[in-house]
Amino acid sequence: MTHGTPRRRALAALTGAAALVAAVMLPAHAATTDPLREKQWGLDQIRAEAAWPASTGDGTVVAVVDTGVDLQHPDLRGQLVSGATFTGCAQGPRPCGNGDYRGPDGENNGDEHGTHVAGIVAAATDNGIGVAGVAPDASIMPVKVLEEGSGSYGDIADGVRWAVDNGADVVNMSLGGLPGTQLLSLTGVESELSDAIAYARDNGVLTVAAAGNTGTPLCNDPAFTDDAVCVASTDRNELKSWFSELPNKPDMKAVAAPGGAGLVSCDDDIWSTVPSGTGSEACGESDYDAYAGTSMATPHVAGVAALLYAQGRDVDGVETALLTTSRQPGLDVTGVYSPAYGWGIVDAEAAVAAP
Repeated sequence: MTHGTPRRRALAALTGAAALVAAVMLPAHAATTDPLREKQWGLDQIRAEAAWPASTGDGTVVAVVDTGVDLQHPDLRGQLVSGATFTGCAQGPRPCGNGDYRGPDGENNGDEHGTHVAGIVAAATDNGIGVAGVAPDASIMPVKVLEEGSGSYGDIADGVRWAVDNGADVVNMSLGGLPGTQLLSLTGVESELSDAIAYARDNGVLTVAAAGNTGTPLCNDPAFTDDAVCVASTDRNELKSWFSELPNKPDMKAVAAPGGAGLVSCDDDIWSTVPSGTGSEACGESDYDAYAGTSMATPHVAGVAALLYAQGRDVDGVETALLTTSRQPGLDVTGVYSPAYGWGIVDAEAAVAAP
C-alpha cells in the first residue's frame, strides 16, 4: 500500500468526474493567531471554528496510521500521546519504535506525509505559529506503518489494532491501494486489514480512510471496507477535486472534505505541518507545506469525529452525526447522497449541534 502524495509529486500513487454543482469560494476568517490560518480555507469549508464553542476535541485521541510524525515539531509536540512503529522492524518484538517519521533506521526516507496529516487533525491552535487544527484540543497518536511511502497490509492492520488497544477514539488512514485492490478483501484473499477495521468498530473506534487519487468511480481499499468512512476530496470552490475517487461503496458510508486542487498554486491546496526543515522551496515555508490529495481530506473528517467523541457520543452516534449533517455543495441540503460527494461535505458546526 502507498500513501497520498504532495501536490508537487505524482498524485496517482495512492489515495488520492465532473462536479455536480458549482459553489462559492469561502473566505478564510483567520480568527486565531496562527499566521498561516488565513490560508486554511479547508477549515472554513467544513465550518470548524463555528463548532469550537461546542467542542474542541478535548480528551480525544486520533491515531494517525501513516508514515510517522515529527515528534519534535513545534506545532505538534504538545499534541502527542505515545505512538508506535511497525515498519522497518528487525527480527524481534514489535512495535519497534515510537511513531517517529524517521523509523528504526533513523533516516527520513521521504516520509513527511504523516506529519502533514497530523497537523490537519490537531495542530496546536492560537499559539502564534504555523497552522490551526480541526480539533485543536485533541491528541495525536503517531503510528508508523509506512516507509518510503509504502507498507504491507499486515503492518497496517497491526498498527490499527495497537491504536485501538492503546486508547485511540478515531483511526485516520490516509492511505490505500490502487484501483482493483477492493477485490482482495471482497474475495477473502486479504482479510487482515478489514478484520482490524472491524475490531476497531467493535471496540467503539471509528475508522476514516482516503477514497483514492486515481479518479475512478469507487473508493479504493481500505476505504471501500465495511465500517470505514470513505473520504473524497474537494477543492476550495467545493468542487470535487479532479484526482479524487468518487466516494462510492456498498454501505454508502462516504463523505467529502477539503483536499485541494493539485494543480499550480500552493494556496489552492492544504497547508499543514511537515517535519522541520522539509518544507518545499515552491511554497516558501521551512516547517509547513501545502499538499493535495484525499489524504488531506481524510484528517479533516477525523478531526470532526474527534469533536463529536469529545461530546460523549459513541461510535454509532459519531458516524451518524457525520453522515446526516454533511451537506451537498451549492444546495447546502443534507440527507441527500450523490456519486460525487457521498452524503456531502462534512460540516463540523452542524455535526456538533446534531442531537
